[in-house]
Amino acid sequence: MAVLNKIRQRSVFLIIIIALALFSFVLADVIRNGGLSSQNSQNVIATVNGKEISREEFARDVETFERNMGRNISTTQAVSRVWDQKLREVILTEEIEKLGIRAGEGQVTNLVRSQMAGNPNFTNEAGMFDENRLREYVANLRETSPQAYEQWQNFTSNLAKTAKLNSYYNMVSAGVGATLIEGEQAYRMKNDNINMKFVQLPYSSIPDSEVEVSKSEIKNYIEEHPTTFETEASRNIEYVIFDETASEEDKTEAKESLIDLRKERVEYNSAIGANDTLPGFDSTDDYADFVSNNSDLPFENRFKFRNEFTGRNAEAIFNLEEGETFGPYEEDGYWKLSKVIETKNIPDSVKASHILITYQGSQLGAGVSRSKEEAQELADSIAGVVRNDKAKFAELASEYSADTSNKEQGGDLGYFGPGMMIPEFENYVFENETGDVGVVETPLGYHIISIDDQTEAARAVKVATIAREIQASETTMNRLFNEVTKFEISASEDDFGDVAKENNYEIKTVRDLKALDENIPGAGPQRRVIQWAFEDEAKVGDVRRFDTNNGYIVAQLTSKKDKGLMSVEEASSVVTPILLKEKKAELIKERLKGNTLQEIANNHGESVQTANAVNLNSPTLAGAGAEPEVVGAVFAMEPGKVSEPIAGENGVYVVELVSRFEAPAMDSYKAFAQQESMARRAEASMRVFEALKKKADIEDNRARFY
Repeated sequence: MAVLNKIRQRSVFLIIIIALALFSFVLADVIRNGGLSSQNSQNVIATVNGKEISREEFARDVETFERNMGRNISTTQAVSRVWDQKLREVILTEEIEKLGIRAGEGQVTNLVRSQMAGNPNFTNEAGMFDENRLREYVANLRETSPQAYEQWQNFTSNLAKTAKLNSYYNMVSAGVGATLIEGEQAYRMKNDNINMKFVQLPYSSIPDSEVEVSKSEIKNYIEEHPTTFETEASRNIEYVIFDETASEEDKTEAKESLIDLRKERVEYNSAIGANDTLPGFDSTDDYADFVSNNSDLPFENRFKFRNEFTGRNAEAIFNLEEGETFGPYEEDGYWKLSKVIETKNIPDSVKASHILITYQGSQLGAGVSRSKEEAQELADSIAGVVRNDKAKFAELASEYSADTSNKEQGGDLGYFGPGMMIPEFENYVFENETGDVGVVETPLGYHIISIDDQTEAARAVKVATIAREIQASETTMNRLFNEVTKFEISASEDDFGDVAKENNYEIKTVRDLKALDENIPGAGPQRRVIQWAFEDEAKVGDVRRFDTNNGYIVAQLTSKKDKGLMSVEEASSVVTPILLKEKKAELIKERLKGNTLQEIANNHGESVQTANAVNLNSPTLAGAGAEPEVVGAVFAMEPGKVSEPIAGENGVYVVELVSRFEAPAMDSYKAFAQQESMARRAEASMRVFEALKKKADIEDNRARFY
């Protein structure tokens, strides 16, 4: 009681403490998310030049895109496609509004005309688009169907956006072109050419050991070329995969349970209130029912030829006599028992024609008034006519058959093999002979069937197979979970790599993961792992367990890199070869001996090479590769002159210009200027968007939500 009294006396104080604690919790969350008005809130997927793209709107568009694409695209891919569309829409719309571009009624009408040109509702007697009919249609929508009219307004609104966009691109294209001087330059680059001699002193002539590239030099190069080495935020992880695989005990248990199915068993039957003896696989008379009730794979009620059996046990199973059993055998993750229940010599393919008569209640009988009895009577009557005169089959198929896929071809179904038709249909054509005509009932209706041709008969077997899937048991899964949990805890407390090695786990390392990546090399789609690696709370060294479709992944975050310039280590593979070339070029120039090409070649163990008809449009030297800087420098020389050493792509060159050919002047370079203009305009729309995108202020929060 004394304690309770003290609590009551200090209740106001306790309330204040609790309130402050709650406030600090909320405040910390607000600060972590960037403030009360932060654009990183849960309702904003991104901002583009200050315009917010809401999470709800973006999610609806992603769902619509996924629905339209079916299973042909993953969520991450859909997000990327919708993002590109949204980005283009927002950036270009802002630019169009800034320029004051408007869509005139005539532009929208022209677009409507192009969209509706083939619609018979809007064409006149001459087959031409009639604007008056369109106006009548829209007026009728406005009066009779507000919802359809709203859809029409949305349609024309989108066309107006398209018209504005076309105007914008037309304006951009109008400002892009080539002058007559640029046309002449294009003509000269293609048709002026030179003949030259050269000595190539390859960079490979200087061993790498003679030159050294320091980290400071790489760092300076990166800073001098920042746009080349800009990089997104990235993460490095290492991980161990744990697969839920069946143990040897699980495999043995599955095998034994399959073997037990061969024998008769006694089970309590609640319907009769007593025990009932059920047949086993060895004694059952109804294989379809037995397989359906006891197997993890369905029953195949059809005959199969030798070429349809696959796997290492195919020959043994096909050669069984009727009633013999093979197995148990392990195949494709199952224990199986296979029994040949029937053998027969049948054609491997049949050519047949049919006439389908439907009735009320049959699967294709919608809108049909005839009864089942009337359908059977009609089918029997048609069959009688055909038996007397086969030539009438095609005519009768065209008149009576409900199978529109082939009625105009006289009901011809072509050649087909076992398993391709409804069982009742298939049994008739494979069990009877060429020339036979009969009536068969299926869920589709009554078929009048004519067997037109059969290939030579061969042995076929019908096999009943019962299977037990080899799966990890609950005991095995619990054991794996405990093992994974133990590793996760140990790896969090000690060195991840050491703990993995102690337990003989394979460690996989992944570098340079990006925030919106979907796949992890070696593990496939693991979006949740990547999201975790980019969470603000995730720290280098953190370890986390993740569920997968087949088990678990335990991952450790090993490195975090923010957006910015590459580090020296990251850029080294790109920069080092460049700096090595530069240093080797200087060494080659310092060591170069000789005044003529032949002297230089002799002194350095090289040969004088020739290159003829070289132009600036294709600056390639035979035997040396593409060397644009070298060819460009030679074009500026006088014939007979020998160049100073020129550093190229593949070595240092000393060149002599032998002769120059200048193409004859043209009266006009207009055609070349137009050709150049067309090429530039073709790239304009893509390049202008990329330029606007680069300039835009984009805050992308997609990785928080997907």
